[in-house]
Amino acid sequence: MLFTSYQSKRRSAEEHLSKLSKLARYYSLLSTTAAGSGHLTSSLSAADIMTILMFGGFFHYDLKRPDYPNNDRLIFSKGHASPLFYALWAAAGVVSERDLKTMRQFKSRLEGHPTMRFRYTEAATGSLGQGLSIGVGMALAAKYLTKLPYRTFVLLGDSEMAEGSVWEAINTAAYYKLNNLVGIIDVNRLGQRGETMYGHDVARYKEMLAAHGWEPIIADGHSLSRLAIAFREACMVQQKPAMIIARTVKGKGVSFLEDKNGWHGKALSDTEFKTAVRELGQIDKSIRGTLLLPQQVQPAPYSVRKRKVPRYRLGETIATRKAYGEAITALHVKFPAMVVLDGEVSNSTYAEIFRDRYPKRFFEMFVAEQNMVGAAVGLSRRGFKPFVSTFAAFFTRAFDQIRMAGYSEVNITFVGSHAGVSIGEDGASQMGLEDIAQFRAIQGSAVLYPADAVATLKLVSQAARREGITYLRTTRAATPVIYSEGVSFPVGGSKVIRRSESDIATVVGAGITLHEALKAHAELHKKGIAVRVIDLYSVKPVDVKTLREAARETGHLIIVEDHVPEGGIGEAVRSALANTPTKITHLAVMKMPRSGKPEELLDYERISAQSIIDIIKRIKKIT
Repeated sequence: MLFTSYQSKRRSAEEHLSKLSKLARYYSLLSTTAAGSGHLTSSLSAADIMTILMFGGFFHYDLKRPDYPNNDRLIFSKGHASPLFYALWAAAGVVSERDLKTMRQFKSRLEGHPTMRFRYTEAATGSLGQGLSIGVGMALAAKYLTKLPYRTFVLLGDSEMAEGSVWEAINTAAYYKLNNLVGIIDVNRLGQRGETMYGHDVARYKEMLAAHGWEPIIADGHSLSRLAIAFREACMVQQKPAMIIARTVKGKGVSFLEDKNGWHGKALSDTEFKTAVRELGQIDKSIRGTLLLPQQVQPAPYSVRKRKVPRYRLGETIATRKAYGEAITALHVKFPAMVVLDGEVSNSTYAEIFRDRYPKRFFEMFVAEQNMVGAAVGLSRRGFKPFVSTFAAFFTRAFDQIRMAGYSEVNITFVGSHAGVSIGEDGASQMGLEDIAQFRAIQGSAVLYPADAVATLKLVSQAARREGITYLRTTRAATPVIYSEGVSFPVGGSKVIRRSESDIATVVGAGITLHEALKAHAELHKKGIAVRVIDLYSVKPVDVKTLREAARETGHLIIVEDHVPEGGIGEAVRSALANTPTKITHLAVMKMPRSGKPEELLDYERISAQSIIDIIKRIKKIT
């Protein structure tokens, strides 16, 4: 009798889940047909998988409190399957059918790919290959920082398994033994234009994942019972992450879509929609899935012992990269949410100072910059303030992750060291020459470029307070301290550090070129030639008022930057002065860089003190 009762309850549960899966498919059909676009077939293939995850007793979530710290986390790395994503939340009762019909419309919160406008989105996704890295960050936060028992689930498409960033995330997750991270690959065989790299060869995925230190679990992606077993196994894995490799059929549930090429990203006509709905059979629109509530626990407490703030003497020489390492270490007591990530160059970026003092708040991300940025997104979404450091040049390979980070509305400070030709002998591959342009292009970002240790300390503090994406550019060479401790450095400001009533021009520099401008000023002063010098430490937002005043009063601006001309300081200044008549001379890295001593390279690129002097002398003759 007891066994019969158990069997009856089990059948009832499976019938309930089957109805929910059918409802998720119907909602996916409905939303894409109403929109006239969207990725329907990619949603249909994963409907059974995600129904079991969310409503089969594996996903713990408080619908009324999406930000509750111990909620499980769900990331659709294959963000184009957003119709399914929204359909699942509709099946949970927090999205209406009316809402679904607005998907992809201008005023709708249900965008073509998930964004933060929808309150149940963990991070903006859709550019493939990024969701697992974000999941790594969230899993790191739970396992090593908050000590919370929540799990992070990431749905991946088989197409994106060709992305190198996915394998960066896979390696990092294995290294940190993230047994609280569960990935799911929807192996539906077809990509946008045909078969994926491995098609339905799930054994190949299993072999590769096992070799990379994961627990691979193969499952029939359309068998609710087999999927339940797979999720149960995944949640029991210890000391390593788990990956469910689900063999599915693209377009599952609608015969004329199943395993058919050419339907990716296409919606059905009204007639096709009616045919598809008939195939699904009877749909219970009143049914709703239930999510299990998370355990009521709080993050582990954390406190920081006060550390002495470094003091710098006027005239002493110290590299701003080293001042950065000292700054984050000293300021951590004021900003305990700070965590630091580095790409295996912490002895050059000086993030190692923080690592040695606070090893439990430091994550070595190795030479995998794309994953490092993605993990920082995950950490930020869980309430931490990541400081992410590497050579400025190496952020270029992670630009897509940085771009998407902006759409995820995160609070991250990126710190690029070894900027410009002034690094010297290492040569062009190590020179950050495009980084300012890259970070200026991010909506709402700030780009800061300190010239000395005092400015670095103050700007690190500003970055720690600031919301959004901030970029701090540091230099390799030791430079003299030119500011006293009491000077403030607000974001959006600048410093006029040399001026007179008889200035014939203004030299605008930042970082290393500010020191070249000061050398030039000293030499010109000996010859009775007066020039103004501005430290444009805030490249974005830029100090429009001070620049316009200098343009009016001196009539000629000389912009000097250790960066290519496109998108750098010069273009920031020109934009600020678009409606201010003035002469502008722009000195930037115009030639192909090469190895050499820093002073040789500054001369070669004509951004040295002597180059500034030559320009000023020509201006003097003209005037």
